[in-house]
Amino acid sequence: KPANILVMGEGEERGRVKIADMGFARLFNSPLKPLADLDPVVVTFWYRAPELLLGARHYTKAIDIWAIGCIFAELLTYEPIFHCRQEDIKTSNPYHHDQLDRIFNVMGFPQDKDWEDIRKMPEHGTLTKDFKRSNYVNCNLVKYMEKHKVKPDSKQFHLLQKLLTMDPTKRITSELAMKDPYFLEDPLPSQDVFEGKNIPYPKREFLTDDDDDKADTGASKAGGADQSSGHNQPPAKRVRVMPPSTVSSSMVSSDYQHIHNVQAQQQLQFSSSNIQTSTSSTYTSRF
Repeated sequence: KPANILVMGEGEERGRVKIADMGFARLFNSPLKPLADLDPVVVTFWYRAPELLLGARHYTKAIDIWAIGCIFAELLTYEPIFHCRQEDIKTSNPYHHDQLDRIFNVMGFPQDKDWEDIRKMPEHGTLTKDFKRSNYVNCNLVKYMEKHKVKPDSKQFHLLQKLLTMDPTKRITSELAMKDPYFLEDPLPSQDVFEGKNIPYPKREFLTDDDDDKADTGASKAGGADQSSGHNQPPAKRVRVMPPSTVSSSMVSSDYQHIHNVQAQQQLQFSSSNIQTSTSSTYTSRF
């Protein structure tokens, strides 16, 4: 889903696209068990391939191609192509009537000749009981995309059609998709998504292990030789406080002030305790 697609900011990999959230990732050539045994509901509903919605327990990389097709359509139309309500998103049953209905309203009901193995899906019986093919005779991807000014003879539509093929065995592979004519026309693909575009991208401050080492070394020198009483203390937590000019107005509020008040009070109480016990331990708070 788009929320798991990251874009690198300033640095050597500026503009490079990364994929996050690999919670269900596994070695494709050595699956110990189907993911359905771990969690029968995988992939966010809007981006879930029809074979998953029909209860498939063994599936291929084709489910990722379908998700890519959903995101590609979203880039072309500025809205999720298979948006539906998600009240029961935590259900353990992979079958989802409303999500299938949304897919059929966009794509049409799959013909047997287009997806021969649909009869083998675990939830095929439920599908035939809940849906009538006649309700979707006027639904197809061409009509949906034309509403969003995407012409059916365009290269982007042809690629989208290959990505959103209902039968997973006929769905285009990632290798073939990368060679599609769509990627041979301007603008040509680039590893930097910002290339040739004046898109300001905010810089992000981050802390590294080197910063930890330097800070710890400085604290040791400042605290003197006797640090034994602090060995059993957990490392001081660091809080990155953004300057007011870069924080949204909703953040510069009572919550922002409350954090500072609590931190100041805790540090004052800790300092008072040290004075009363006359210990030589030191306490360093880093922000």
